[in-house]
Amino acid sequence: MSADTNIQTSPSPASASKAVAPRLRIGTRGSPLALWQAHAVQAALAAALGRPAEGIAIEIIRTTGDTIQDRALSEAGGKGLFTKEIEDALLEGRIDLAVHSAKDVATVLPEGLHLSGYLPRADVRDALILKRGAGLDDLPAGAKVGTASLRRAAQMKRLRPDLKVELLRGNVHTRLARVREGDFDATLLAFAGLSRLGLAHEANAVLETRSFLPAVGQGAVAIECRVADAATNAAIAAIACRDTGIALAAERAFLAALDGSCRTPIAGLATVEGDLVRLAGLVLALDGSDAAETEDSAPIAEAAALGARCGGRLRDSAPARALGL
Repeated sequence: MSADTNIQTSPSPASASKAVAPRLRIGTRGSPLALWQAHAVQAALAAALGRPAEGIAIEIIRTTGDTIQDRALSEAGGKGLFTKEIEDALLEGRIDLAVHSAKDVATVLPEGLHLSGYLPRADVRDALILKRGAGLDDLPAGAKVGTASLRRAAQMKRLRPDLKVELLRGNVHTRLARVREGDFDATLLAFAGLSRLGLAHEANAVLETRSFLPAVGQGAVAIECRVADAATNAAIAAIACRDTGIALAAERAFLAALDGSCRTPIAGLATVEGDLVRLAGLVLALDGSDAAETEDSAPIAEAAALGARCGGRLRDSAPARALGL
């Protein structure tokens, strides 16, 4: 481990500002939401370590996923498109930690890297943004809904088979603008993302998880680090949310058991309730016409095993096999 990754806690913010200790370097995408997440991690680390925020640098790294706007990620290579270049920077030692939306992180990470912790999870629900109206029932028959998510598209078609779902890529502001300008009658976005950007008021309706299950990891900010970087891992541990880590262990194991990627509409949500973790999982046909579901619970120490068991149950079930799993 190089000296650049050693973290030294200064006795006071005043002396820290004068210290010559190396800065921690956070790697992130450059979208407004990604930068919000990176600054949230920066602020949490600064408070935990007793260092000024300026002592924790934010490095913007453009990813392949940021350059693709004309087709769905499922056609271009999947989840890793938003993380590969950032993970390369981690492996090469150009940054010390990476901050991601947890739902963008592939289930299999490059050798030598791991998810070291998560910030406390925000609202997991999806928000519906409409050109006109106040909810799903206000969309007229044949209305055009824009999304780049196969999960959202399939669940919308499951609830409203009459809707026309088309590809809509871009950051949050771009997608909101496309609805305001009338290119689409509606779109769906993570309510957590809207809230973090001060745009919660843009949501005409927030869809409850019992009828619209979120993506694995939705609402969670993941922090990735080199396994061998003990100092940075210790810093992340100081800000990591225990319950979010337990829930994500179950959800990511569920997704891994299904060999989940951007090519399959999969939803999953785990919640910690006392000493138990509960998991609900769903896999759908692309057009929403068929689905297989599962729900189970286990002690929190068995979160990953719970996820693997639920994923395996769906993978081996007749309905799931009919869906091509």
